Amino acid sequence: MNLGIRTGFGFDVHKLVEGRDLWMGGIKIDHQLGLLGHSDADVLLHAICDALLGAANMRDIGYHFPDTSADMKDIDSKILLKKTIELIATKGYRVGNIDCTICAERPKMNPHIPEMKECIASIMDTDTDNISIKATTTEKLGFTGREEGISAYATVLIYK
Repeated sequence: MNLGIRTGFGFDVHKLVEGRDLWMGGIKIDHQLGLLGHSDADVLLHAICDALLGAANMRDIGYHFPDTSADMKDIDSKILLKKTIELIATKGYRVGNIDCTICAERPKMNPHIPEMKECIASIMDTDTDNISIKATTTEKLGFTGREEGISAYATVLIYK
């Protein structure tokens, strides 16, 4: 039985390095380190893209936007999210809601969450109430705790 609703899960991680801007949830956050990647390395938007593509059974972000493509070099992840929304729409899907978690020791993400929600909702043409973003640390454990990188998780509900 097909109810016309599907869920998806996404995960992304990038290394923190000097000399890069820190982009998270589509906004630039002031920090001495940024995330290393072929694109702007916005782990939150990448996790959301993967969750959306997975829910629509359309593979993953690397399949559609490969890091071997010159066209993707330093691309703004907001463009990737917009293109992902357009991709799932080709199968008749719209976004119901998104629930995300950012894992980072520093900088603190909570002060930036309202602006991230506004940015993501604008890209997806939805209400901010459909976008949940939480932030946590790993209590100084692992690569996140050592401030070597930042990761993000996302779950989504899409419907026809």
